[in-house]
Amino acid sequence: MVDAGSDPSTGKRKQLTRTFGTLREAKVEYARITNRRYEGTFIEPNEITVNEWLDQWLDRKAEDLEESTVYSYTMTLARVRGKLGHIRLQELTEDHVEAWMRWALGEGRVRGDKAGAGLGVTSVEMSLARLKEALNRAVARRLIAANVAQEVTIPRKARKAERSAKAVVQPWNVEEVHAFVRAVKDDRLYAPLLLSLMGLRPAEICGMR
Repeated sequence: MVDAGSDPSTGKRKQLTRTFGTLREAKVEYARITNRRYEGTFIEPNEITVNEWLDQWLDRKAEDLEESTVYSYTMTLARVRGKLGHIRLQELTEDHVEAWMRWALGEGRVRGDKAGAGLGVTSVEMSLARLKEALNRAVARRLIAANVAQEVTIPRKARKAERSAKAVVQPWNVEEVHAFVRAVKDDRLYAPLLLSLMGLRPAEICGMR
């Protein structure tokens, strides 16, 4: 049994109990915990899973973000939860995150219970970015000692393969644009279709009155 400091919310003393097979093992762990506590690097063990922490993190982020951004974060992290969500936050490793990243690139487009084609590099990169952000906050809250996803990056070969696989789409020329405008002139969506030719994104057009 070792003194683990005091609870910041109650001020009460906290004690950590660990069990070992030998006295020597117990003394080594006692010294390690005591040294880290005095150095300010001791992380108290907890049972929080990755999913539970992502829920807490998103709840806090929702107070400062637009509803559409929170929805985007939720969908982006949903790609991570299926493979990593059940793991205890303190047991998550770089190997876990690396394996998830390679799975997502290879067959992450899940349909029901079946894996499909791989997700695009941008989609996987966005999920990684949100996971890294959530883990950085967990480090700041002293729930984990380090961000194990920090050095996980998309392989250059995956980026190159995706670029090679994409067909080059040529933009319309003036004659093709004129033909399109004439063809949709009587359509009820003529206005948004016309705006789509002026450099506006679909979401921007849909948001207009």
